[in-house]
Amino acid sequence: MLKFGSKHDSNIVYKCTVRLLEDTEILECEYKPHHKGKYLLEYVCQQLNLIEQDYLGLRYVDSQDQRHWLDLGKSICKQVKELDPVLFSFRVKFYPPDPFRLKEEITRYQIFLQLKRDLLHGRLYCGTNEASMLAALIIQGELGDYDPEIHTGNYISEFKILLKQTEAIEEKAMEIHQKQLKGQSQSQVENTFLKLACQLDTYGVDPHPVKDHKGTQLYLGVNYSGILTFQGSRKTHHFRWPDIQKINYEGKMFIIHLNYNDKKHTVGFKCPSGASCRHVWRCAIEQMLFFTLPTSSDAPSVVTGGGFFSWGTKFKYTGRTEREILEDAGTPNREEPSIQRSSSVRRKASSVPATPSTPLQPHLGYSSLPRSSHSDVGGSRMESSNSTGLLSGLDGNPAQAYSDVAALETVSEDQEAIGGMKLRTTVLKDDSVDRFSDYYFRDSFEHSSSESQLLDNNYRGYDTTNPSHRSSRSQTPLSHSQVDGRICLPNVTHEIPSSTKKCKKFNVIGAFVPTLILVTLFVLIATIILLETDCELFSRFRNLPEMVTLRYQIYEPIKQYFRNKMSLLF
Repeated sequence: MLKFGSKHDSNIVYKCTVRLLEDTEILECEYKPHHKGKYLLEYVCQQLNLIEQDYLGLRYVDSQDQRHWLDLGKSICKQVKELDPVLFSFRVKFYPPDPFRLKEEITRYQIFLQLKRDLLHGRLYCGTNEASMLAALIIQGELGDYDPEIHTGNYISEFKILLKQTEAIEEKAMEIHQKQLKGQSQSQVENTFLKLACQLDTYGVDPHPVKDHKGTQLYLGVNYSGILTFQGSRKTHHFRWPDIQKINYEGKMFIIHLNYNDKKHTVGFKCPSGASCRHVWRCAIEQMLFFTLPTSSDAPSVVTGGGFFSWGTKFKYTGRTEREILEDAGTPNREEPSIQRSSSVRRKASSVPATPSTPLQPHLGYSSLPRSSHSDVGGSRMESSNSTGLLSGLDGNPAQAYSDVAALETVSEDQEAIGGMKLRTTVLKDDSVDRFSDYYFRDSFEHSSSESQLLDNNYRGYDTTNPSHRSSRSQTPLSHSQVDGRICLPNVTHEIPSSTKKCKKFNVIGAFVPTLILVTLFVLIATIILLETDCELFSRFRNLPEMVTLRYQIYEPIKQYFRNKMSLLF
């Protein structure tokens, strides 16, 4: 096997940073050129004492601000070769339909941490009653039982639990905390939280922007049950996995082929870009295979996406399926590991340490690319407007849910709102804002420098003049306070530029193919003119031995072949 590059390349050690679900903790990891994504995920899970890693994953953002899940079957270097520094986020990739079928409590704790993030950033949307209950459960886990001597006034207002946290929700949450949750331990609180959260429509949904065939703004999500779309506060479609025959994409169009009531339907949703469309397609394929296949051996060797007018994408499924995990009757051969719980709820006070995902500087702005959408609803399964969708509260009155407050909205997971006008500003690529009546999903994570650049910016306070800090072989930021392999980030204030100008990546294939077609056409036309005309100007070239051979051995047989075909037709 031919290998290009130095023979010493296999000894190169690359460094990367993995941000954990606890905002205050990161891991510094090393990998070599031959290591695949599975190696890095296994290392992170080993550091966290996790053995049920099938539901978890590592996410990163490329140089074009497109999110990706790290492919466990491909080389890490090939996937992040353009990133410097290399930053991953440890996240739940496949949300289990029933978290209580997980074998270990420490794994359920990771699901709990992820859902708290989803609630904070607006992805786990719910009505007022559910929001108050979830907030009260989190406070019970953080503060313990209510003590009137300690917990005075609006003590919940010190914590940032919801994206849109109003006084009405805080008062109701305090009432629940004081009267209903007394005596519950952290483990009991987390279990109650999981039971309530996994019943919500937006459980496990990461909203993607799409538009339907009418140009209506929608948000598309994929979870264990199928593909869902939301318009404002209402769930509009739910395409279940048994009804979906095929998922494909064509350019910017994400296409779902359905077989519903013995009738075939095709539904299309337009994404903002081809890259985002491929990402949605891959997420949908992975979720479908993970939750529907009996075994991973039943997965196609290669899943191909894309059509005639778009570059295809090949995807090979890696890992086990959910059914394989559940049918693995063996219990973990170890004692139940202890869980080191820490306060992961963000306080509103300015004394909170600045971390990669909680920049608190008042001058830090953000922009979130909203989600756009397209779909053909013909014959598809639709949820009626009075269904228990996103605004359905515990009281069963969806019309009144969040009636006293603007509903939750998703923001960049890695950035906090800064107050004032910037808190309500969303920068769209088409320079327009599509705001729904009382709720809209905003891109949960598409800042121009979100996961891949924010950490690097946070460490500009250190010496960055040293080229080694910018080398892809030494990409770990200078952070300290390390405990059990994890690093607690210090409380530092840093200047972060409000805008960063990026160079557009040169597309080699996009430039090569049109050039090849033009050159081929030019040569073909020039050859026909040279051999078919009697112009004396070209007689010298026609008499060359090479041209004579070309004419009688190649050109004339081809010409005669087409002449015979034409004579048969006419």
